[in-house]
Amino acid sequence: MLSRVARPVATAAGLSRSFSGSSQSNAKVAVLGASGGIGQPLSLLLKNSPLVGELSLYDIAHTPGVAADLGHIETRAKVTGYLGAEQLPAALKGCEMVVIPAGVPRKPGMTRDDLFTTNASIVADLTEACARHCPEAMICVISNPVNSTIPIATEIFKKLGVYNPNKIFGVSTLDVVRANTFVAELKGLDPARVSVPVIGGHAGKTIIPLISQCNPKVEIPQDKLQALTERIQEAGTEVVKAKAGAGSATLSMAYAGARFAFSLMDAMNGKEGVVECAFVRSEETESPYFSTPLLLGKNGIEKNLGLGKLSAFEEKLVAEAMSELKASIKKGEDFVKNRK
Repeated sequence: MLSRVARPVATAAGLSRSFSGSSQSNAKVAVLGASGGIGQPLSLLLKNSPLVGELSLYDIAHTPGVAADLGHIETRAKVTGYLGAEQLPAALKGCEMVVIPAGVPRKPGMTRDDLFTTNASIVADLTEACARHCPEAMICVISNPVNSTIPIATEIFKKLGVYNPNKIFGVSTLDVVRANTFVAELKGLDPARVSVPVIGGHAGKTIIPLISQCNPKVEIPQDKLQALTERIQEAGTEVVKAKAGAGSATLSMAYAGARFAFSLMDAMNGKEGVVECAFVRSEETESPYFSTPLLLGKNGIEKNLGLGKLSAFEEKLVAEAMSELKASIKKGEDFVKNRK
């Protein structure tokens, strides 16, 4: 049985991160949107990792200060800040992984789809720069709406003739992290030992937690299962409301983004059996993009592990998600077609 990669843990030695089976590497990783609410804590977590040799921070404001601040931390990763579009090529040169949290956050009353107009342009510009300056890098997109921004990234890479479907990921890990946490709370379990696959997309009802495939196995009555599923689907809105206009999920998203990045770097370094869910180009359903558990390897996606055996409740959730998912995907593809 392939298991989720072991979680990083804090140790007494300066909160350095340790990984089960991980060794040091010298990966050059770029964070695009490094000065933002997700970008700063994400960059901190990456700076703490022995897997990162060089950390390249890019944004349109404040990155020299963020880089100077992180550069004083007693870990080996070298940090450089890049500011403005003219410095973006230098930020990307030689990168093996690019993580993109850039964009505007949700405010109360907004859906992820409401972010489309602004974030679509940002992701298109940044992924075009990636396609030109580090076409072989792993591209990990956090910017919402992921159901549309991943098709945008794909179409940009296709236009420039450097598309590799195994290397472009929509980071939906936060849905998995939330599912693990909420199931553990409900059943009195250690959340670090709970693993719930989450498939579909990364917005509202397209988020489909597979509680029937939870490891360890849990039994949840149908009424509680419905409520739990809805809480996982609307967990982002829960945070937006709790922050009362001060932003959306930043710290938990930074954690989830780092978790995905560490898993992918482990796999790139040759660790076997690394599995994470992500929103990717897929032939597993009628939707051209779909999140499922993926076996990761040196070149990105080694194998799509598919949906597995679904309960009748989960099959219904998949069917109900399809029209919204396909509409969001088409919206992203059309954006690139109509882009000047």
